[in-house]
Amino acid sequence: MLLPESTNVQYRGSKAAAWFLVLAGVLTLVPGAIHFFLPDGGAGVIAGIDLGQQRQTIISVFAWMGAMQMVHGAAQIVIGLRYRPLVPLFLALLIVERLLIAVDGWFWKGAVSGHHPPEHYASVIVLPIAAAFLWASLRRVHPAS
Repeated sequence: MLLPESTNVQYRGSKAAAWFLVLAGVLTLVPGAIHFFLPDGGAGVIAGIDLGQQRQTIISVFAWMGAMQMVHGAAQIVIGLRYRPLVPLFLALLIVERLLIAVDGWFWKGAVSGHHPPEHYASVIVLPIAAAFLWASLRRVHPAS
């Protein structure tokens, strides 16, 4: 059996937090597919990056990242739907991921160019929302079934 039985009955946190994780999974899976399947990985047509001399390297890195995003997004969806006791962990991982993306994009390596692709803005927006849902997932709101 590829997936063990659901553990949702053990989850005591907010159902909305689990559904937020599913949404986050979809919103990770879709850009991952764009990065993987678009001819330029979205680097030029969406992010507005000048591909220049390193065109093929940049496109390859976008495809590599897209592959990881698709798998990560699929895992978030499965956790939110079938293994909800892991929702707080995956929301915490989402927060760390988005925090690192925001720090890099606005203050570190990514900030050097002054160019901000959509993901830099999205990460800043997602951080407080994910934190609120992490808090909701840790609260005991559902009685044992």
